[in-house]
Amino acid sequence: MTTRSPGISTRGEPGYGCGCETAADLISVDRALAIAADLARPVADRETLPLGAAVGRVLGEAVHAAADAPGFDASAMDGYALRAADLRGHGPWMLPVGARIAAGQTSGPLHRGQAARIFTGAPLPDGADTVVMQEAVTRRDALIIIAARPAPGQNIRRRGQDMVRGIEILPAGRQLGPRDIAAAAAAGAGHLSVRRRLRVTLLSNGAELAEPGVALDRGHIWNVNRAMLAAQMAGPGLDLTDGGIICDDRQAFTDALIAASRGADLVVTSGGASVGEEDHLPRALAEAGAEIHVRKVAMKPGKRLTIASIGQALVLGLPGNPVAAFVSWHVFGRPIVAGLTGADHRPPRLMARLSEGLSRRPGRREFRPVRWVGTGRDGLPVLQPGPADFSARVAELARADGLADIPAETDSLAAGDPVKFLPFG
Repeated sequence: MTTRSPGISTRGEPGYGCGCETAADLISVDRALAIAADLARPVADRETLPLGAAVGRVLGEAVHAAADAPGFDASAMDGYALRAADLRGHGPWMLPVGARIAAGQTSGPLHRGQAARIFTGAPLPDGADTVVMQEAVTRRDALIIIAARPAPGQNIRRRGQDMVRGIEILPAGRQLGPRDIAAAAAAGAGHLSVRRRLRVTLLSNGAELAEPGVALDRGHIWNVNRAMLAAQMAGPGLDLTDGGIICDDRQAFTDALIAASRGADLVVTSGGASVGEEDHLPRALAEAGAEIHVRKVAMKPGKRLTIASIGQALVLGLPGNPVAAFVSWHVFGRPIVAGLTGADHRPPRLMARLSEGLSRRPGRREFRPVRWVGTGRDGLPVLQPGPADFSARVAELARADGLADIPAETDSLAAGDPVKFLPFG
């Protein structure tokens, strides 16, 4: 059976509470996200970049159209410009061709009773109000024959049809992709004001960690998180500093946190977040003078997630488990970065259906890797859930297409049941 909490999340999504607020330091995902959103204020500094160098950056100021686009009435296709009123009586009609106008050219006014050969994008001559496409015309030397009466105004792109001078084309906070660059160029913007790059420092913790590619000593494991998190953070809007592996020493961890916080907007740590004697993040944060805002989150995986601040720097402490670290960054890291860069962050959330049932222990909201294995008759994606012990399987991430977002109080789902889907991308 499926049970759901009657609580309503801070994002207005019923059924995604966890009933966990009574547990010491354990808060719901939505409450933790709300805290993170409040803390992640956009950096104030901006810089001006040429249009071609701004891809991936976040607009600091809105872009407005510098002129009407198009700036004149233009032909929407190759054909013949004419005055519709010149076609009197019943057709066919014969008109002499008195001009030829290509894109980028201009011509004098269209004389009554004449047509002008015109090409796509060329300005309409004064006096013309219609363009007949060339396929609807028979050409005989300097004359054209039109068999069917065209509608007045057809095949014309009117001045300002795309943009009117002064209107907002792109809002501040837009993360610029190819479509936005096209719109900015069409608006006449040669340079754009963007937020400066976000300064992020990554710290890895664990004496058992070895870099991939080297032989492992007994008891050691390869450091998955360092390369994985660096890849998740890669992008033109981030300036990432790899602080390396910090040994399992509280003072070393404290010193590394203090040093990183002096130059970074965001410090991301991996590992050391639990409560064992060799897990130094909580004590190191305290000794570094941090204010801790979130200690544990009712999510699976990723319960041991920390959000803190040291001075002006925000600290995101991720679990050492690679799957938990990956999921935690996907759920928390991306919106935190968006908040700090001022980006309008709207992660895709789709509804989907499960290809097979699953059972789970309720109490924490679960983000389980899933594969997109088809599309149902209703058009929804069909997802195959990963195994129950997915948090111990890094290989499952490579096979997954996204995460199923399972409410905290749900104990089972049957094949065909709807579920929220967070696709990777």
